[in-house]
Amino acid sequence: MTPEELLELARRRCEAAEVFVVESDETPVLFEANRLKALNTRQTTGIALRVIKDGRIGFASTTAMNEAAELLNMALDVAPFGAEARFEMPTQNGLTSVDLYDPATEALPTEDMIELGQSMIDAVRHHTPELQCEGSVRKATQTVRVLNSSGNDASYSRTTFSLSLEGTLVRGTDMLFVGDSDASCQPITDASRIVETTVRQLELAKDFAQPTSGQLPVIFSPRGAAGAIVGPLTIAFSGRTVWQGASPVGNRLGQETYDRRFSFWDDPTVPWRLGSRPIDGEGVPSRCLPLVENGVVANFLYDLQTAGLAAAKSTGSGGRALASPPTISSSCLVFSGGDASLDDMVAEVKNGLLVEQLMGAGQGNVLGGDFAGNVLLGYRIENGKVTGRVKDTMVAGNVHEALKEVAAFGNELRWVGGSLHVPPIYFARLSVSSKG
Repeated sequence: MTPEELLELARRRCEAAEVFVVESDETPVLFEANRLKALNTRQTTGIALRVIKDGRIGFASTTAMNEAAELLNMALDVAPFGAEARFEMPTQNGLTSVDLYDPATEALPTEDMIELGQSMIDAVRHHTPELQCEGSVRKATQTVRVLNSSGNDASYSRTTFSLSLEGTLVRGTDMLFVGDSDASCQPITDASRIVETTVRQLELAKDFAQPTSGQLPVIFSPRGAAGAIVGPLTIAFSGRTVWQGASPVGNRLGQETYDRRFSFWDDPTVPWRLGSRPIDGEGVPSRCLPLVENGVVANFLYDLQTAGLAAAKSTGSGGRALASPPTISSSCLVFSGGDASLDDMVAEVKNGLLVEQLMGAGQGNVLGGDFAGNVLLGYRIENGKVTGRVKDTMVAGNVHEALKEVAAFGNELRWVGGSLHVPPIYFARLSVSSKG
C-alpha cells in the first residue's frame, strides 16, 4: 500500500489524517581499541499514521512496509484513549529553502572513511601512545515525507556526516577521558581540528591541580556550555512547559530577563547543519525564531497540538521520531557570541575552573533551571593560567540566574553535535565543591 492509498483510506474513516514516511541509508565505520571494529550499511524505511477520530488522536507506526494496511486499524484502536485533538492539519504552504543534501557525502568511498578514522586515532596516539581510542565515521542519507488530509504533501532529503573520537588514558587508579566530535551535512575530510582539540586536552591534563571549593569563577568551553546550560534552557522555552505553568520564564514574554548581551534563537534554516529542516515533522514550514533578543524573552517553541492548547500558533517546532507522535523540539540552537577570546577569559581569573565536559548535569530541579554535574574534564585556573586537571569536583548553578549577569561571552563559537552553535561562557560566580 502506498502512502497516498493509506491516506485516502484513513480520510474516509476519520476527520483528519497524516502520513509520515522516512527512508534512511546509513554507513557507520566503527573503531575500538585503536583499530577498525565494524563496517556495515543499514537501510531502513518506516511509515507512521496519525489520525483524528471523534476528536481524539490515534497513532501507529511500523518499519514493516508490508504491514502498512494494518496501521489504520491500529491507530483507530488507540484513538478513543488518545488526547483530545486541539489542532487542524496544516495546508500546503511550500518548503523553506535549506541546503541539506550534498551528493559528495553519499558518494564518499568507505575506504576513505576508514582511512580518515584510523589517521585520526593514529595522530592522537602519536602524542600519547598509551591512549586507548574508540571512534566512528558515519555517513547517512535520509528522505522525509509528510502528507495529510488537508492537501499538504512535502518532502526533503538530507545527507549527514559525522566524526567522533573518545580516548581513555588509565594510569594507576586514575582515568582520563578526552575526545571531540564534528558533524555536517557535507563530507568532513580533515580531522585535524578533532586531533588538535584532543591533544590540547591531553597537554592541559598532564598535571593535577589541587581542587578548590566555594563560589568561584567558572569558564565553560563551547562543549561544556552545551552540556550545562542548553538542556534547562530548552525545557524553559518549550511551549508545553509554558502552557503547564512550569517554565521559570513563561510569564516573562517581552521582558528583560537575562544579560543584555545574551541572545539565542532556534534556526532550522542554517545550511548544512544536522538540526536544520525545510519543514518540521508535521509539515509546517521552517523559520528562524528568536527566543531571547538582547536579554528579552521573545518567543517560545510550539508544535501543533501544544499551540492549540495554549491558544498560540505552531512555530514549526514539531520534532519527529518514527515510533512516536510529534513533540516539541528545537532544531539548530544558535547563541550570540562576544568579544573575548578564551585565553583572555582565563587571564582574568585568579582562582577558578575551566570546564570542558560535565557528567550528569541534569541533576536537580531541571524545570527550574538548575544544573549540577561532576567535572568529567576540567582544569584549575590560578593567577590567569591553567595549572592542571581537577578531580572529584562538582559545579552547580541555576541557568536563569547565571545568565542574568555574565562576565564574558567568547568569540570562538563552535558547532557542538551538529546542531548547537555555542561560545565559551565565563560566569563570575558558580557553586564549586570538591572532595580535595
